[in-house]
Amino acid sequence: MKAFLSVQARVLVVFLFLLVWLIPVPCPSQDTASLEQRIAQLEAAAKAASPINSGDNTWLLVSSALVLLMTAPGLILFYGGLVREKNVLGTMMHSLILMAVVSALWMFFGYSLAFGEGNAFFGSPSQYFMFKDVGGAPNPDYAATIPHTSFMLFQMMFAIITPALISGAVAERIKFSSYLLFTVLWVTIVYFPLCHMVWGKGGLFNWALGGKIPVLDFAGGTVVHVSSGVAALVAALMLGKRNGFPREPMPPHNVVLSLIGTGLLWVGWFGFNAGSAVSAGELATSAFAATHFSAVGAALSWAGLEWLLKGKPSVLGAASGMVAGLATITPASGFVTIPAAFFIGLCGGAVCYLAVTKLKSTFGYDDSLDVFGVHGVGSTVGLLLVGCFANPAVNGLIATTFKSGDAVVSLAGSLAQVKNQAIGILFTAAFSGIATYLILKLVRVTVGLRVSPEEEHSGLDLTQHGESAYND
Repeated sequence: MKAFLSVQARVLVVFLFLLVWLIPVPCPSQDTASLEQRIAQLEAAAKAASPINSGDNTWLLVSSALVLLMTAPGLILFYGGLVREKNVLGTMMHSLILMAVVSALWMFFGYSLAFGEGNAFFGSPSQYFMFKDVGGAPNPDYAATIPHTSFMLFQMMFAIITPALISGAVAERIKFSSYLLFTVLWVTIVYFPLCHMVWGKGGLFNWALGGKIPVLDFAGGTVVHVSSGVAALVAALMLGKRNGFPREPMPPHNVVLSLIGTGLLWVGWFGFNAGSAVSAGELATSAFAATHFSAVGAALSWAGLEWLLKGKPSVLGAASGMVAGLATITPASGFVTIPAAFFIGLCGGAVCYLAVTKLKSTFGYDDSLDVFGVHGVGSTVGLLLVGCFANPAVNGLIATTFKSGDAVVSLAGSLAQVKNQAIGILFTAAFSGIATYLILKLVRVTVGLRVSPEEEHSGLDLTQHGESAYND
């Protein structure tokens, strides 16, 4: 028995010796070095990590494409179907050519004037000249999770469609050369500075980046629709009425084209408004939903009023109501709830219908495709109503961002905010209206404004472009 225990004891000693020998005891100094190396590696990886959010960038690129879709083929088809057959191509060309002209201006100095650092009215024209320093890294002032280039592209699509809207008021009678010269001057003098005032860093109305007068304009009520609507009215008055208006009937030559254009505008408008969240988060979803239900409300109110007052709801009336609802909600889309958006659309559709039918006939101006009545009036309604219904539950920044002195001032719905909105509307209308008048005066004395009566009778397709839309 003793011998057996002795053997067991010897085996146990040998086993313990092997265990200690085979399993190394960690060295404290080696552990410390390894831990420091790991921390250094983690810090290096954190520094190297890209701030770009692929989801946000994807959504903004898609939104950019959707906004371009609004111009071509959306606005092209919508406007093209509303004019007479002899002016289809001329009207379409007004929107098509701006995709090239405005893009070139945007590259040279437009983006820099709009989003460069400058004063309260315009940015530095040289800061981003030829897109200098506009690359893959984000500009944290505007969008911290997407490349600066993506933000630039998205904003360029707004610059393209805004002057294209104006073309609807002067359709069927303006010279193409005059239209081109007017557009180059208008976007340079009106659009680019106004874009800086509302959305640029330090802009007069930019409540989020150092502005003095906080105007809530999520996606372009002032910048796009009021500015173009007022410019359209001034241009229509200065060019005068089309020959035969209003004595001769001038019905749309193809309502089907306009309806296709309406659908494309509605789809593209989701990029216009929801894309203005510059991220693929909750705010984009809210703006998307607000956009849809405002168009719904406006279509119902426009068609309902037309049915009540004229006895029949027209297809074109319903389509016009949809566009009016989209224009009306644009400034409010990122600040209001869905029920508020629906109510804003109801109001916008009704007011725009009265502007297009009653206001236009009372004053007798020839806004060919009702740019002022739909876009100018519609967005004015939306800008005022967002002052009433802006809700921090939808966009919390409006309650915590703007400061007057050292005090934080909430921009939620109130009479004070309605006053701020009214100031933005009046300034935009006056600025765009006066500048448009002076630009058109200059164009008139240099290249003229209208085609001759003979050219107008023959149509702009043949006289301005040497083509015909329909070759029978």
